[in-house]
Amino acid sequence: MTTPTPDPAPAAASPAPAPRYDLPEPDAFTRPYWDAAAEGHLLLRGCRDCGRAHHYPREFCPHCWSEDVEWERASGRATLYTWSVVHRNDLPPFGGRVPYVAAVVDLAEGPRMMTQVVECEESELAIGMELRVTFRQEEGCEAVPVFRPSPGAQIPER
Repeated sequence: MTTPTPDPAPAAASPAPAPRYDLPEPDAFTRPYWDAAAEGHLLLRGCRDCGRAHHYPREFCPHCWSEDVEWERASGRATLYTWSVVHRNDLPPFGGRVPYVAAVVDLAEGPRMMTQVVECEESELAIGMELRVTFRQEEGCEAVPVFRPSPGAQIPER
């Protein structure tokens, strides 16, 4: 009886790319939002019944439950509500971005939005500071809205 010869060692496979935890998963409903972001515009959902805007995008109004909602172009203006400087995050690709400013902003149209503040030193951050939307764009990825200080904006006193 002969002993079977083992198969040669397989060629070293290239490592699989690390999973990303910062990428949106657009669907048919949110596609207009992501398409507008790619063009440098922030969209919100606005209710035709109660007149209030909301974010994140939903197919109904979270204020009055109406289904008569539509996409509206936001001004892109906001004020800083709160923030935290993240110094450690092990999820890809956040680890390569630390430190970064995770924030909640009050959009001029009313809704609050979780986001990131960019192009601003931690020492310059102040509740109520005026911000403008900009978009982080990486090759092959959706443009993601982030905020930076408004040009010429006064930094509120602490």
